[in-house]
Amino acid sequence: MVREAHLKFTRELPGTLTVRSVSSAGIRVNDEVWTENIALTAQEVIAGWTEKPVAELTADDFAEVLSKDPEIVLLGTGKTGELPTRELMFAFARRGVGLEFMDTQAAARTFNVLAGEGRRVLAVLIQE
Repeated sequence: MVREAHLKFTRELPGTLTVRSVSSAGIRVNDEVWTENIALTAQEVIAGWTEKPVAELTADDFAEVLSKDPEIVLLGTGKTGELPTRELMFAFARRGVGLEFMDTQAAARTFNVLAGEGRRVLAVLIQE
């Protein structure tokens, strides 16, 4: 039996950062591995992002990354999808910025797709 494979290829924009892998060893962005929590846009990595648990994050923790003017922020919460506080979600809504939360691997994949489309996306990736 012959099975036909259907693959969808997406084009990476030149100069765009791409998350290559997420594992317990770190987060590989292009050719560099980060072993700490990071935030990233399509053009830059912001190292040393807070080590607070997701349930303790506040709008103040996102002040620096929100200065990058994203239209959407993806919050990668580690191995499991954790819920941020309602207050944090409301703070993003008041600013008119989307906040999506999911496990870190899913956030990395979503970041790659949106950045590849040229969207103003920012991802905060918490280590697994």
